[in-house]
Parts: sequence; structure tokens; C-alpha cells
Amino acid sequence: MNFKNIDFEVKHTPPLDQNFIAVAAFNRAYSNSAQKPLAIAIERENAQKYVYNTKVIADGSHDDADDFYVERLVKLLLWAVGGFRITICGDERIAAFIKNTYRPGGKRGFDADFMSNVYENKFEVLSSSYADKPVTSETPVPLSRDLSGCRIGFDAGGSDRKVSAVIDGEAVYSEETIWHPKVTADPNYHYNEIVSAMKTAASKMPRVDAIGVSSAGIYVNNRTMVASLFRMVPEDDFRRVIKNIYINAAKEIGDVPVIVANDGDVSALAGAMSLNDTNILGIAMGTSLAAGYVDSGGNITGRLNELAFAPVDGQEKGSWDEWSGDLGCGVKYMSQDAVALLAPAAGIELPADATPAEKLKFVQEQPDEKTAGIYKSIGCYLGHALALWREIYDLRHVLLLGRVMSGTGGDLIKATAEMVLREDYPDIKNVTLHLPDEKNRRVGQSVAAAALPKL
Repeated sequence: MNFKNIDFEVKHTPPLDQNFIAVAAFNRAYSNSAQKPLAIAIERENAQKYVYNTKVIADGSHDDADDFYVERLVKLLLWAVGGFRITICGDERIAAFIKNTYRPGGKRGFDADFMSNVYENKFEVLSSSYADKPVTSETPVPLSRDLSGCRIGFDAGGSDRKVSAVIDGEAVYSEETIWHPKVTADPNYHYNEIVSAMKTAASKMPRVDAIGVSSAGIYVNNRTMVASLFRMVPEDDFRRVIKNIYINAAKEIGDVPVIVANDGDVSALAGAMSLNDTNILGIAMGTSLAAGYVDSGGNITGRLNELAFAPVDGQEKGSWDEWSGDLGCGVKYMSQDAVALLAPAAGIELPADATPAEKLKFVQEQPDEKTAGIYKSIGCYLGHALALWREIYDLRHVLLLGRVMSGTGGDLIKATAEMVLREDYPDIKNVTLHLPDEKNRRVGQSVAAAALPKL
């Protein structure tokens, strides 16, 4: 395969998406020809910095390859690490290209505006010499694993909400309910659904000592900063109701500690608790693609870990994300959207008026011989994505959660991803993929969320 004047080969491509270009495989081939040192520094809150050291070709005849490689790497770092200031260290031409790409109104204006809002700082791209590159400086965030007392764990997914009543570590009650937050503009709908779930769990215990919430989105001090769950809610209603929605919902239950965390971080916490180990990337494949990471010290890093927007496919006609306006991002390759997008190629006609969750359920009810290509394709996407993500995350375990991983399809996704890692990236060793049992695949995050608050 030749892409951007770089030759590379892969042994495994998705059976239903033969034009897929694995960014991980391209990056490796590109790096084999690169000699000029380059560093990408990304700064986020409290002057925390992450610095990625690499090399570029920069010989004047590979500008397209240089630009693609660095821009996709910047995009990966922005959504995996998070930040409002990018410094390209070592090449002024590439720095100018990145600055133009991420300017307001530019091709990646969405990303720049998003990061500016999250970190409440002007987004900017700077240039410096390689000799003046900064050093990585990050402060990990300790995680609670406390399950003592009577706790409520709530997990807000895009297609279903899950709640668990947990007494001294045992889930005495769990329920999973379909809801439609991503298409509902009325903030009272969201609030009432959350309160209803919490009250149901509270009724199953003699008291409530703490509440933990796992929710898609970005949360600071338990407040909603950005969340696709509530993207239909008008801005004024967002500030009035959604900003403090979990804080106020918890008050309906009582004056108890409440902690709200990104669902990806709770995935990682669930993995740390179930495996009793560290260096864990937790992935939830549901309405979107959520991720979180527990480092070697058993802590989260404070990074964004929004791999839904991180690019995995380089093809010019890759799947389009309607929110960010970009192509090839993980959300369309490892979520229920991926199932729906691949279904026609598998010869499965989906109900036209069905919701994404209903389409997933429809596919999961089809015979295995009809759905195998879908799950093998998603597994292939996952295997190549893991090879890419490993460049940033020090991985020992990958925990696979979410509704897409339910049933035999989840087993096939896992097996295919393992094959891709083993045969396309044989140098990647000692990374183990894990599937929880069926119950924990679906409600495990709500139980792990219950462990967030310290009593």
C-alpha cells in the first residue's frame, strides 16, 4: 500500500472495509524514513505538560506525508492528553502548517474551540527550536476504590442508563434502562431520568452513604463542562440545569458525598479493581468510544482520554463524524455507530426509523454467520488502534466494556484484535485484552462508579 508517498503493508484489513488505512501502520512506515528530530508539547491546566518526541522526514519532497503524520499526531495528543497550547519544536514550516490548520475557522477549528472551552484558555500553536523543547510534567490523580457502606453507582450512557445499589462491595440491585439523552433538548427530561434511577437504587438499601457517577463527557469539580449526552440542550438551559445536574440530582437523595467522573476513567477504575493491577486502559464501546487509563502507580493521569475523537483511519473517504467534522475518528469505528455503518456491507438491512441502540440490538439478534464480518472488522479497527494508542499509554492490560462488547460479538472483536496485534505488530508484547463476564460488561461501570467517593 502507498499513502502520501509512503509504502507500507498490513497483514489484516477489516473484511468489510478494505480501503481502511491504519494510522498506526502508516506512522511506523513513515518513522522508518524520518531522521529530523521533532517534539510536540501540549500544555493543559496548572502548567502540566506532556511532550512527545518523534522524527520527521522534512526533505522537501515529502511535505504531504510530514503534514499528515504531524497533524494526525497532534490530533491524537489533543484528545488523549488534552490541552490548550501546542508547541511544535524543531520545524518552522510544520509549525506554521499546524497553526493554520488549528486556527479559528480552520480545518480543525472545532478541536481548537473545544479545547479552549474545556481549559478556559485561548488555544494557540507555538513554534520553538528542538533544543528549547520543554519536559513532561504531569501530576497524577489518586483514585478511590472504596466500596464500604451503602452506595449508589450511576452510569450515564448515550443509549442506556445503568444504576446499582451496592452494600459493602456487593451489588444488591442493578438495572439497565433505555433512554434518549442525545436527541432530547428538554433538560428536565435528563434531570428526571437521573433522579428516578437514583431513587430506585436508594429504595433497595437501608440508607445511602455516597453516590458515584460515571458519565460521558468532561467534568470539573463534579460540574459538566462538555458532554455529547446533552448536546441538544440549548446553551441557556445547559448553564441553568446541566452544569450542576449531578450535584442537584444527588441532593434529592440526601446530603451525602457525590463524585462525578468521566466514563472512560471509570472503565479504567473497573479494570484496576477487577484485575487488581495497574497500567490499564479501559475502553467502553457503546454510544461513543470512551477510554480511561490507570498508570503504574494505580492513579489516573488527569489526561482527557477522549479517544472517540482520536484518528485511527487515514483514508480520504473514511467515516465522517458529524460533531467534530473530521474523518477517521475512533467514535465511528469502535461504537454502536460502527455496527450500523458496517451492517449494509454485511447484507443486513436496518430498520430505517430505529435509534442507534435499537439498530445495535437488531444486529445482535441476527445469526452469527451474518454478523461475523461486522465484529471482525471492528476487532481489526481495535487491534490497529491499540498499536497506535500504545505510543502514548504504557499498557499491560486493556479492559473491553460497553454494549457493543456484549454476547458472542464481543468475543470475536477481542479475538480479532489480538490477532492483529500479534501478526501486524509482533514487537508489542505483554498486552492482555480482557472481557468481563456478561453482567459486568453491561453494568460493571455503575458498580465501579459507586467506589468513587471516599467516606
